[in-house]
Amino acid sequence: MSVASPLIAIASELAAAVDGLRFAAPVSHVYNPLRYAWPTHHQYLERYGSPPKRVLLLGMNPGPWGMVQTGVPFGEVGAVRDWLRIGAAVGRPEPEHPRRPVEGLGCRRSEVSGARLWGWAREVFGSPDRFFASFFVANYCPLAFLEASGRNRTPDKLPAVEREPLLAACDRALVRTVEHLEPELVVGVGAFAEQRARAALAGRGPRIGRVLHPSPASPAANRNWGEQASRELAALGVPLP
Repeated sequence: MSVASPLIAIASELAAAVDGLRFAAPVSHVYNPLRYAWPTHHQYLERYGSPPKRVLLLGMNPGPWGMVQTGVPFGEVGAVRDWLRIGAAVGRPEPEHPRRPVEGLGCRRSEVSGARLWGWAREVFGSPDRFFASFFVANYCPLAFLEASGRNRTPDKLPAVEREPLLAACDRALVRTVEHLEPELVVGVGAFAEQRARAALAGRGPRIGRVLHPSPASPAANRNWGEQASRELAALGVPLP
């Protein structure tokens, strides 16, 4: 049994738990990459999920040109293929939104957030092995929500009756992930992830912090996000090369 097997079990059980949830308009399509992109996600966990990790970087949920396409958190196609060296096949969600097709590692669009996060990791650490020796990257919620127009809808915008069962399932998975990886610090990439980490992990050991989300929708993130992330991590007591 591999040392990453608990993460594989956690992801598989989370996929089953959220599959049982239902979401109403304006959500028209729900993508679960833990299903149709399971081979790439499994490869990511198997290759890079060995405990312990000093820092867990926690994102919100899959982006349409990132994990939706590749099955890897913040999974910008070029970074997943060329730096992480993940190359398993990706299927398609059912039903698939006509304006948001899943093209897997053949997708030609780049997710800016993922390009920034993994580009920072490459610049600072050089190799994936050096990065994952102390870091791991996960998403709090595995689902992507699309409106009829193709617009992305984030989990925090769901009504409470839909949001609360989702958060309960994701909280359980996060607690188990932290128990397995034993990080000293859980860093929310953005405010939502930090808030969920604080709620789910209250009193459980690791410190909680936050770095700026690398989304291009944030003016601050467009001013050299990598340098800002390094400064924020340093302020949290994380040594960088």
